[in-house]
Amino acid sequence: MHYSVMLQEAINALNLKETGIYLDATLGYAGHTSEILKRVKRGFIFAFDKDINAINYSKKRLQEIGNNFKIIKSNFLYMQERLAEEGIYKVNGILFDLGVSSPQLDTASRGFSYLKDAKLDMRMDLDSDFSAYNVVNEYKEEDLRRIIFAYGEEKYAKNIASNIVKYREKKKIETTLELVEIIKNSVPKKVRLEKNPARKTFQAIRIEVNHELEILEESLRKALELLDINGRLVVITFHSLEDRIVKNLFKEVTSVDKMLQGLPEIPDMYLPKFKLINNKALVPSTKELEENSRSRSSKLRVIERIR
Repeated sequence: MHYSVMLQEAINALNLKETGIYLDATLGYAGHTSEILKRVKRGFIFAFDKDINAINYSKKRLQEIGNNFKIIKSNFLYMQERLAEEGIYKVNGILFDLGVSSPQLDTASRGFSYLKDAKLDMRMDLDSDFSAYNVVNEYKEEDLRRIIFAYGEEKYAKNIASNIVKYREKKKIETTLELVEIIKNSVPKKVRLEKNPARKTFQAIRIEVNHELEILEESLRKALELLDINGRLVVITFHSLEDRIVKNLFKEVTSVDKMLQGLPEIPDMYLPKFKLINNKALVPSTKELEENSRSRSSKLRVIERIR
C-alpha cells in the first residue's frame, strides 16, 4: 500500500486549472498524479520516473481515470529536454515528491529497507549498474565516512566507515542485514536501544547511489524555468539536506538583489520573477501522522512565477 504524503496539501498548493499542463517530476505509484488527473479533465499531465515497476503499475492506475497523460522513463534532471521533444516549453504546475515510495521500501528485494534482508541494492533505476553493493564494498574508508556524515548526518560515521572496511577485508558485504549488524556494532549501546541505528547510514548510501542531492538543485532550477506565469512549483522533502536546498533556492529567486535593496524604486527587470506562497514550510496534519508514520519528516514548500 502506497500512502501519498501530504496529498491534499500538494493538490491545493498546485492551484490546478482544468485546462492546464502539469508535470509530476516524481510519478512513483501515481498517488499525487491520480488526483491531479481527476481535476485536469481538459488539460494534460506529464510524469517522470526511473523505476520501471512504478511506471508499469501507475500506467494502469492512471488509464482508469483518463488518457490525457504521458509517462516518461527518465530522470527529472532531463525534464526540459524531454518535454521539448513533446513540443512543451511551459507548464502550469510542477510537483516533486522526493520520498522513496512505500512499495520500494516494502519490497525487500529492492534493498532500501534496513528492516528486511535483501541484496544490497537501493537503485531507483533498475537499469543502472551502480548499486549500494558498489558503495559499501568499493569506496575508500574516507569516502564512506564523508557520505555517511554528510548525507546521513550520522555522528558515528567514522566508526561505521572503519568497521565496514574491516569487515570487508574478510568477505564482501552482500546483504542489508549484514550491513545493519556492522552499523549496530559501531554505535554505543544506548543509541542501539533508542531507534534503529542503521537509518541514517542507509539514507546516506541511497542518496549516493542515486545522486539525489547532486541533481536536485539543478533540476529545481530547470523546473522554475518551465513554469508559466502564475504557475506553481510544489516540493515535498523528507530530510533536512533536501529541505535546505529547496529553502535556499526559493529564497534566492524571490529576493531582490542585495545591491538594489536600498533603492527608492527598483526597475521591473530587477524584481524577482517568483513569490513564496507560504513563508514557512507546511508539515503533515496530526491525522496524517497517525495514519502514516513515514510522513513524519516531510515538509512542503510552494513557489509561484509572477512575472
